[in-house]
Order: sequence, then structure tokens, then C-alpha cells
Amino acid sequence: MVNENRRAVWRVMGAALTGLALSGASWAQDRNIVMASTTSTEQSGLFAHLLPAFKKASGIDVKVVALGTGQALDMGRRGDADVLFVHDQAAEEKFVADGYGLKRQPVMYNDFVLVGPKADPAAVKGTDIVAALGKLAKGGSAFVSRGDKSGTHAAELRYWKAAGIESPKAGYAAYQECGCGMGPALNIAASSNAYALADRGTWLSFKNRGDLAILVEGDQRLFNQYGVIVANPAKHPHTKTALAQAFADWVVSAEGQATIASYQIGGQQLFFPNAGTK
Repeated sequence: MVNENRRAVWRVMGAALTGLALSGASWAQDRNIVMASTTSTEQSGLFAHLLPAFKKASGIDVKVVALGTGQALDMGRRGDADVLFVHDQAAEEKFVADGYGLKRQPVMYNDFVLVGPKADPAAVKGTDIVAALGKLAKGGSAFVSRGDKSGTHAAELRYWKAAGIESPKAGYAAYQECGCGMGPALNIAASSNAYALADRGTWLSFKNRGDLAILVEGDQRLFNQYGVIVANPAKHPHTKTALAQAFADWVVSAEGQATIASYQIGGQQLFFPNAGTK
């Protein structure tokens, strides 16, 4: 009887320990989040630099789904992402206003550049992006657009509109939409010797430049702001709010901002932290 009682106790203890072990394993597995972000942050190499530092500080793994900003925001609306790291401020603010995000926080910025053939057949070189696009449309030089509702695509369309061109796709025969990320768009531009709008971070990390060079830069309108948004659990209760908030808090902290600032390619800083701005 005593032995049977002991065996019963051991069985109970064994079951309890197994339960604790499984619970601990589940807890460890759950310390991960899905981040919907842009191809520019991924293809520039920033996340390969930034996320290991966050993992070291927090123990949280981040799975990145790199899309255009419009598609990333759509992921958030569907509840398929815990946090978003994107760059279309107007769209981000609407996302929060519609109740899909808790708060938008600025994180960092860089700028857009217009790249094209070094010979510059359209004579666009300078610091005025609107004048440059006007010359491109009139001269009929080839232009590759991402055409993917990304932050870069949204910015490009704003510049065309400022140049008096509401729909470049409709009235510009040499205008080509690839429906692709920044890297593939630059590959197409390089292979066809065409012009393209790019974020500077991806351009600096891009190796297959062919005969392309930066032709337009320095225009204040080319400013490119990135923000972070935690998904609103009121819309999608299954999202991992606490872990997502840990990432958002870290990336705007002194440590996160310093990590962003330290990322360079060829001695050039790709992104400039500016948490705390509007």
C-alpha cells in the first residue's frame, strides 16, 4: 500500500512537472511577434542590424513580413501583424484614427532620391524633384515605378501630382509599373537604363547599379519619415500587444535609437533616429 501510494504521488508530481515544462516551452515559443514592414527597411539591411540587438535586450523574436506600406497596413487591418514599421505618415495616421492601431510614434527618417542613367538624357539633375518629373514626362524617358501602394509609391504619386500629372500611368508612354519591391524595381531600372525613385537606404545597399547614379537629391519634399504602430487589441484580441509594445518602446528608446544611428554602409549612415518628433 505504501509503495502504491508513493507511486501515485510520483505520478502526480511527474504530471505536474510535465505540465510546467510544457507551459514553459509554450511561454518561450510565444515570445515572438509578427512585424509588417516595408521592403526598404528589410532590403537596406537595417533589420539584420537592428533586430538582433532587440532580441538581446528583450528575448523577443521578431518575424518580419516585408511589403509595401499599403500592404503592411492591410495586414494590420486584418489582424495578421502585431506591430507595423512603415513610412507613409498620412496613411499611418488614418490607420490609427480608424481604430486599428494604438498610437503612431516617429522612429527615424532618411530621404528619397531620383536615380537614372549617368548621361541623364532627360537633363533632370539637380535638387527639384517636381521639375525633374515634369522634364521626364515631357521628354518621354523611361521611368520604373514600384506601383505597389508602398510608401515610396505614395510619395512618387504626390510628386507627379505636384508636377501637374495626375496619372502618369495614363499619359506617360514610357512609364512602367512593376508592382514590386524597391530592390526589384531598381534591378529593372538598371537593366533598362531607366529613371526611378528610391529610398536612399535601399540605394546605398543596392549592388547592381549598372549605369545608374543619383541625379536628384536634397529637395525638402524628399524627406522620408518612418513610424511604428502597435496593433489595437480591441480590433484583434489575439495580437500580442505587450510584446509588440516592448518593441515599440525599445525602438524609440535611447538604446534603439543609437542602434539605428550606428547602421552604416561604406561609412554612410542610412537612417537617422528622430523619436519624439511629430
